[in-house]
Amino acid sequence: MTSCCLTAICEGWHSQGMSLSDSRSAGPQPIVRVSAAEAVFSAIRDAIETGELPVGGKLSPETVLATQYAVSRSVIREALRSCAALGLTETHTGKGTFVIATHTARDRVLGTFSARSLMEARPHIEIPAAQFAATRATTEQLNQLRGIIDAMEVEDDPEMWVTLDAGFHALIATASGNGVFERVVNDIREAMVNQSETINLITGRQHPSHTEHREILAAIEAGDGPAAGHAMAAHLAAVDEALTQILGAETA
Repeated sequence: MTSCCLTAICEGWHSQGMSLSDSRSAGPQPIVRVSAAEAVFSAIRDAIETGELPVGGKLSPETVLATQYAVSRSVIREALRSCAALGLTETHTGKGTFVIATHTARDRVLGTFSARSLMEARPHIEIPAAQFAATRATTEQLNQLRGIIDAMEVEDDPEMWVTLDAGFHALIATASGNGVFERVVNDIREAMVNQSETINLITGRQHPSHTEHREILAAIEAGDGPAAGHAMAAHLAAVDEALTQILGAETA
């Protein structure tokens, strides 16, 4: 694995306008600012995908990686979680983190369901649920939805954030007044949490989601069913795009 420090990683990425994992691509690309965890994740992912870290290989301990990249151990842990979310590595308590694949699986399994199956199904459930919620949500449910969004926007714990995210979508299904939608969303809730966590770790979708959630809620509060459905459709389309970016276009 490269021994360059994080500063060099970030400077190289910003100046060239490309991620380390696609640094071999030709042509100009937009400049993208990245977090320390994203930069370290990209460096490790690149080492895995190029074979520098082979399948079965063991990554250096967190303390060593933290020194190598000049970052905190919490940054290293977040980067390793991203690798695990893509199915590239696996951590065994007391033994370390090992490379288990050189590339992301074409369709990751999120709990009980595959990522692609989940995204194919969600629009058929959540868009009409949002439309019904616009005319059926109670005052208490609207207050709860606002409270969830407010909490999400200040939450800095990734695991708590994705739990709140799933809760937001589940509550809309409940507010639809349709027991089938409510039951189905609750059945896929764990998979939604895993999907949201994976997408946020890899693509940084957390903050764009805040805006999209606000737009969904605004339409529901206005009692505008078509607008609520449109806002939910736009949100799910953005999630699907992020998922395709992670898994590759061949999964579409």
